[in-house]
Amino acid sequence: MVVTLKKVLISDEVDARCAEILQTNGIEVVKNTKLSKEELIAEIGKYDGLIVRSATKVTADVLAAATNLKIIGRAGTGVDNIDCNLATKKGIIVMNTPGGNTLSAAEHTCAMICSLSREIPQAVASVKDGRWERKKFMGSELYGKTLGIIGLGRIGKEVAIRMQSFGMTTIGFDPIIPAEVSVEFNVEWLPLDQIWPRADYITVHTPLIPATTNLINEKVFAACKKGVRVINVARGGIIDEVALLKALESRQCGGAGLDVYVEEPLKDFSLVQHPKVICTPHLGANTVEAQSRVAMEIAEQFVDLVQGKSLFGAINAQALSNALSPTSQPIISLGDGLGRLAGALGGVVTEPTTVTVQTYGSSLRGTGAYLGAAVLAGILKTVRSGNHLNLISAPVIAKELGYQLKTSHEDSPQNGYPALVTVTLQSGSASPITVSGTSSGASALLVAIGDATLPSPFSLQGDVIAFRSQANPQILSAVSGALAGANSSLLSYGASVPVKGQMWGFARVTPPVGDLSVLKLHTDFSVQLAM
Repeated sequence: MVVTLKKVLISDEVDARCAEILQTNGIEVVKNTKLSKEELIAEIGKYDGLIVRSATKVTADVLAAATNLKIIGRAGTGVDNIDCNLATKKGIIVMNTPGGNTLSAAEHTCAMICSLSREIPQAVASVKDGRWERKKFMGSELYGKTLGIIGLGRIGKEVAIRMQSFGMTTIGFDPIIPAEVSVEFNVEWLPLDQIWPRADYITVHTPLIPATTNLINEKVFAACKKGVRVINVARGGIIDEVALLKALESRQCGGAGLDVYVEEPLKDFSLVQHPKVICTPHLGANTVEAQSRVAMEIAEQFVDLVQGKSLFGAINAQALSNALSPTSQPIISLGDGLGRLAGALGGVVTEPTTVTVQTYGSSLRGTGAYLGAAVLAGILKTVRSGNHLNLISAPVIAKELGYQLKTSHEDSPQNGYPALVTVTLQSGSASPITVSGTSSGASALLVAIGDATLPSPFSLQGDVIAFRSQANPQILSAVSGALAGANSSLLSYGASVPVKGQMWGFARVTPPVGDLSVLKLHTDFSVQLAM
């Protein structure tokens, strides 16, 4: 899958270095941060790239109008303002800058913890209001306290390292980061139910997904130490705001540091007006350094993708991330070609279907993810219309249509080929369809269909007619004559060895044949497809 970008829209405020990097690499950039939703819908069809921060909402109706869009880049971490599921179905890459905000968000979190421990914002407001209330603002030391960190990725790790310098004990949980990794930065990995009663402070550093929505709720507050303090510089909604206010009023929670909220900008100020809450307006990544860094990173990621160097930061293109190298392109072409052939032979699928991709030869080790996606894309191109079928969208669409993908690999060569791919399409109780191929240079080659092998591999490119007929030495001349009668020229031809009196033939033609019925006198089955 080759990604070309000619014109990119920047619809939110990002550092000027973003546009400079793109333009230096030959990509036209238009920056317009004043677009209404209706104006964005009217404009987006002109662009094949879009860069946003959090203000632009890339919703279903925006994506419906994005007829040329290939990539959406978020200059930041969260992508909750982008309909990622629909973008994936449309074959649009969604990319963020996972590391650009790390230090700024970590430092903001640490500032919140320090401010909570000494009630610094409240004390500042008191003095500026002309009062001198030393006794009212009795703080507590961080030394010897326990910090619970929910989410031990980049930001969580940096928070841990910094707060350890205050003498805090750090414990934490992450469903992906294991204990043997967290111990390397002195965090004791614990399940959540063991963190709640131990922590004096709890900070969250997770994405907002169904599993983390209202993660810290009324039940969790009840399980915590009395006076626990909580910090959220991640995403609004991870801490249940209703439960938090209730815990603050009962003093079960001794304070909260909030930078993010369920609704932004705030309309209901009842939570942040509580005297034990310190609050900022989503400033975690709002530093000069972070904004410069994410602007440069998203532009560089766009350029690296176009140049085929890497796909860093893509959140919905796992199959594509390892498929950019020149050595991968022939394998992708082979998977697509075998998928198209299998799909054309199988016809429209009306039952649950299993697609099995088997690879043989050490050179194909590790290709399963993107090769399987290429096969699915090829199959789907024969059974449904649309120009959004690629390595990104095909797995999602295939799953919705009832396809199940299975992959397997053996290092040993098969049938004399050092690298061989076999695709089997099994739909319900119908007979399975199996095609096998290999690649030579940039060419995808068919070497077998079912049990019938081709003595000379056939190149899967251009407009190809596949047909089945009785084994007959005159079949080539008969088919060639029929094609000539249809004003189509035979460019190349391949045939399998006969099996049970039947053989498969393959003809590359130009132009495509308008009506395959011209072959009905010579074949019992034929299908035409564009490779």
